[in-house]
Amino acid sequence: MGDSERVSGKHAFLIGTPKSGTTWLAATLSQNPNICVSNPKEPNIIATHKGTFSRSEEEPDWELYDSFFDEGGTRLDASIHAFSCPKAPSRISDRFDDPRFILSFREPVSRIFSHWRMALDSGEAKKNGADWSEFESAWEDERLRCDSRYGSSMERWLQKFPLDRFYIIDSSDLRTRPAEVLGELEQFLGLSQHDYNIDMSRNSNSASRRRPMSAIGKAVRLVFSLVPRLIKGPVVRVLQKRDLNIYNAPILSSAVPLLKPQEEHYRICGKTVSEEVQLLSKLTGFEPKGWMGNKTNPTDRKKSS
Repeated sequence: MGDSERVSGKHAFLIGTPKSGTTWLAATLSQNPNICVSNPKEPNIIATHKGTFSRSEEEPDWELYDSFFDEGGTRLDASIHAFSCPKAPSRISDRFDDPRFILSFREPVSRIFSHWRMALDSGEAKKNGADWSEFESAWEDERLRCDSRYGSSMERWLQKFPLDRFYIIDSSDLRTRPAEVLGELEQFLGLSQHDYNIDMSRNSNSASRRRPMSAIGKAVRLVFSLVPRLIKGPVVRVLQKRDLNIYNAPILSSAVPLLKPQEEHYRICGKTVSEEVQLLSKLTGFEPKGWMGNKTNPTDRKKSS
């Protein structure tokens, strides 16, 4: 790639990790007029990892990528599967001058469990032909495992960028000290202070917000899909701005049981994630806050890859 293709300006990337508060963080940062969050939040253009299951080796369509940013200021790309993508560091290094990176890490077994449940509840696993009905079989699938390879992934990024280009937090900080985190991010990105409306109940992607559609809900969605975009567009934008989802109404959908990982889940993947966390700490100095406790077992029930 020639120098003529390099891009200057301020660019930030919220590169990970899935199920670690990134939806809330991106939405809250979008309140700052000096930050332009991509639309959609996850362009999934640069990385070969386009989501949990989708992969593509095609080169990025940079013209399409630029169209996802419609304002000035610091551009923020929140494609959270980029962290585990082997090619993303090189592609960003080759394209952008002096980018900044934001990483939110969650206790890995809880993150994996939440990611697994989301793939099942949303029907995404079934749609992609993956039998993830059992946690242990899902864990053997690298498409679930890769996003929790914290240390191995960080090692690749540090081959292209110095450590001071990364702002790294424990996802629990988003709940316990959100104002401080936002202030630290402003300093990290070189932005002036902004007064954020901090509402932890909005703009999240938690299990409580994933509600299976009822028959009535599916009918309403079908009818609404037939309405011309020109007519429904303004209504959709108002609902999105207020973080309102009409399909959350009890008549249109049902609540999902809130489940938590048990000791068996820690036994299944404990050794692998423990080694990855140790490597992450060695590379960055990041100190986990009580992650996993004594729940991990010295060995996986199956040999880790």
